[in-house]
Amino acid sequence: MKHLMLGCGIVVLLCQKLEEQVGKVQEKEEVLAKKGQAVSEESKEETAEDAELAVEAKLIAAQEEIAGFRDKLLRAAADFDNYKKRMERDRNAAMKYAGEQILREILPVVDNLERALTQGVVPGVEVEANLAALMEGVQLTLKSLLTVLEKFEVKAVDSVGQPFDPNVHEALVMEPSDVVPASHVLNEFEKGYYYKDRLLRVAKVIVSSGKAGA
Repeated sequence: MKHLMLGCGIVVLLCQKLEEQVGKVQEKEEVLAKKGQAVSEESKEETAEDAELAVEAKLIAAQEEIAGFRDKLLRAAADFDNYKKRMERDRNAAMKYAGEQILREILPVVDNLERALTQGVVPGVEVEANLAALMEGVQLTLKSLLTVLEKFEVKAVDSVGQPFDPNVHEALVMEPSDVVPASHVLNEFEKGYYYKDRLLRVAKVIVSSGKAGA
């Protein structure tokens, strides 16, 4: 009986010790769980903070990029506006002085005419000689003027002996001719001219009516 009671007491003691150990283990688990939860919450807070900082950094970078694009756009707009103004100035200048080149080419013709008039009248020289010198000077001047016109693609309308064409000819009168057929240009009163492929001026002509009495 004593042995049985002793055994029961030992069992009770062992159960108490076991319960104490289990209690301690549970306490440790609770402490660890609380610590783990705290660590987890702290990690979450750190992760959220890092994410917020990353978003702020991206936002700043995007704002800087937008500012750069805005600056480039303003510069491009200013450059384009300056380009338009420069082109407008150049266009106005080109229109204002469009005839500068052809006038520069004609000035030597004026010089030749002045020289011809000066040399055409020489004191002490016969009238016939003066007239011949004047005619020669005028012919040379005309030749130089026609050269200038050809340079700028101005050419005369071929009229004499050609069929009358109302598109390029203006008939002033009709005269009989034994040489030039009827309805053909007998003579020119004023030459016509083309400028490139466009008619610059019609030719004023005398048109043949055919043989007299025909």
